Amino acid sequence: MSDPSRVRMTGPLTAFADGFAAELRKQGYRPNAAANQLQLLAHLSRWLASKRLDATAISMPVLNEFLDARRAQGYRLWLSRKALAPLVGYLRAVGVAVATEPAVLGPCEALLARYHKYLLDMRGLAGTTACGYVYMVRPFVENRVADDELNWTDLRPEHLNRFVLAASRGPSRGSAKLAVCALRSLLIYLHMEGLIAQRLDTAVPSVAGWSLAGLPRAMEPCDVERLLAACDRRTGSGCRNFAILMLLARLGLRAGEVRKLNLDDIDWRTGELVVRGKGRRLERLPLPADVGEALAAYLQTGRPDTAQGRTVFVRTRAPHRALSSTGVTDVVVAAASRAGPH
Repeated sequence: MSDPSRVRMTGPLTAFADGFAAELRKQGYRPNAAANQLQLLAHLSRWLASKRLDATAISMPVLNEFLDARRAQGYRLWLSRKALAPLVGYLRAVGVAVATEPAVLGPCEALLARYHKYLLDMRGLAGTTACGYVYMVRPFVENRVADDELNWTDLRPEHLNRFVLAASRGPSRGSAKLAVCALRSLLIYLHMEGLIAQRLDTAVPSVAGWSLAGLPRAMEPCDVERLLAACDRRTGSGCRNFAILMLLARLGLRAGEVRKLNLDDIDWRTGELVVRGKGRRLERLPLPADVGEALAAYLQTGRPDTAQGRTVFVRTRAPHRALSSTGVTDVVVAAASRAGPH
């Protein structure tokens, strides 16, 4: 069914159907996608009625039970919490408090959560960088769990050496260097928290590397032109992808810097661009005419009217939220695939 207005509603959530449908339209959902969401709402409403529950009884455990029942009835789609996210978000927005399950963190996850907060609040790292540090040191922290508790009392330099040696066996020298940086950062944090008596970050060995050995080879101009030509600028997504590739190729921006680009960062009058780099640094760069034309074309014809927030680049599929750094990378990969081998 592709017509949201034809979804039959019964049960305690019927009163929310029209508002939910309007919110889906506002977020840019296409009719068939909106109809799928409304069918999910209708099924949840019928299931609540069968349990003699109303909207106020909705909680994460109740939703988990509903999803289990949905699987038992043979449904093959919309079986995860992620599928319920638009509905749960709407219900919360209109005042229906969907109770969450209390988070019970183990000792490892609890410490990593505190370390992540330290990286964001005290070190000022970008969110993706902080997550990368946490990911790198997770095996090291997990190895310190004994009898459901973290034990730092017998931490010695040989433990650090073993961790670095294991990281060095990976496929990338850059990944090993990141693991060393993350481990040193964690050890400083552990000392600040009083979990270890002395600083051990200076005992972490370095990863061998050679100057200029890892510099990437620049793309030839003809290869850049082939990537740009692979974007169909007659479509909204093609206009977006072309503008992204122009920023990457002409200004040398990182994927994260393209993702963070805000509508207010473009100064059309002076022809400048504010770039939000690592560590919350801001830089002003000149906006070349061809890059400006690509951005203007996307903003005029490609960026959806239902785009959420002020970021320049948004997803092509609803809800039209900000594009992620991975999404920027995917644009390049897809363009390279369309351009074909040289």
